[in-house]
Amino acid sequence: MVGVHGIGQQVQGEGRLLASWWPALNDGLRRAGADGLLDASDAEMAFYGDVFRPAGQLLAVDDLPYTAEDVEDGFERELLAAWWRAAADSDLEVVPPDADATLAPTPRSVQGALRALSGSRFFANIALRHMVADLKQVRAYLTDPTVRNTVRNRVAAAIGEDTRVVVAHSLGSVVAYEALCALPGHQVRALITIGSPLGIRNLVFDRLDPAPAGPRKEVRGAWPGSKELVWTNLAGQGDVVALVKDLRSGFGDDVRCALLATGTHAHDATAYLTDELCGKAIAEALA
Repeated sequence: MVGVHGIGQQVQGEGRLLASWWPALNDGLRRAGADGLLDASDAEMAFYGDVFRPAGQLLAVDDLPYTAEDVEDGFERELLAAWWRAAADSDLEVVPPDADATLAPTPRSVQGALRALSGSRFFANIALRHMVADLKQVRAYLTDPTVRNTVRNRVAAAIGEDTRVVVAHSLGSVVAYEALCALPGHQVRALITIGSPLGIRNLVFDRLDPAPAGPRKEVRGAWPGSKELVWTNLAGQGDVVALVKDLRSGFGDDVRCALLATGTHAHDATAYLTDELCGKAIAEALA
């Protein structure tokens, strides 16, 4: 099994992430009543977080000095606005953006969005500078070919002939999807995406490689493997990053989609991994 982490892991490493994922994965298998559990040697973490770690700033890397002024026009502001709307829809404590106005290209309006999000359950205890850093990581992957190739190659290199399951979280689900599409003949039998932004039109879905194709009203993303591959998408009810919970409209009815209760830390990977449905999807593939 190969795990693919999400955004905001630039000061982590494959060992630390696998150490937190592995027991959570086995808890999910227990909830599913699986006959066996994963041995540590059965799992690998495809790590790419260091691609986003600034060089030459080792003493300050975990304290990025981002402010509202650093949120760039275009992609970053649009994604921030989408997060704000989603947070307001799922959390009554979040003041919603003006119904008839978009996020204006001014530091004040960006500051308002960041302030509103910082008061949400989803972004609780996440510093402003880290929210801005997360925006920049998503933009960099989807718009910078060098970053995209470097990150995707890391994940592709971890998927070997014996890989049967790929579990991918957050931005990692986009990377894993594209890596599998670029590996013809791979033997992966289960793709499990958790907290995935893959279904967000314009910002993510329309920027995928390979590009979605088909008639205008029925545009579909490519299937990331053979007909034997089972794709399960799990979305937390309050997960703002997983803005589009049901991926079937973008990738076809064969995607098995489920809505989970992932608690106050709705986007946390371990909250997904411990769920029975995640464990069941892994157990079925390994069986």
